[in-house]
Amino acid sequence: MANYFDISDADWQRGKVEMREILCGVASKRAMIPYSELAKQIKPIKIEPFESQMAEMLGEVSEEEDDAGRGLLTVIVVHKSGDMEPGTGFFDLAAKRGRDTSDKMKLWVAELHKVHGYWANQK
Repeated sequence: MANYFDISDADWQRGKVEMREILCGVASKRAMIPYSELAKQIKPIKIEPFESQMAEMLGEVSEEEDDAGRGLLTVIVVHKSGDMEPGTGFFDLAAKRGRDTSDKMKLWVAELHKVHGYWANQK
């Protein structure tokens, strides 16, 4: 059975597991990762950094992590140059998840501290 990206459900899940593992590793170092670098590191499926597949997978990972009480893990995925912040999809998801997005910088920093704080303390 394929999802709407013509990727099998099994491959999608393998890609999502790998994405989460990559992001947890980055967060444990209190670091961030550009979209392009994240896309390169996901091996089970080919995913482009600024295509809808990336946005969908990031959203799924973030919602699952937030449901588990660990915050929006994808806060650490940022633009490689320019503002070096998360894309608009992150802030849209944050609003959907009940975060106050009136001050995006404040939200970003608070969520970044929450995620870094959790993962940096996991041994």
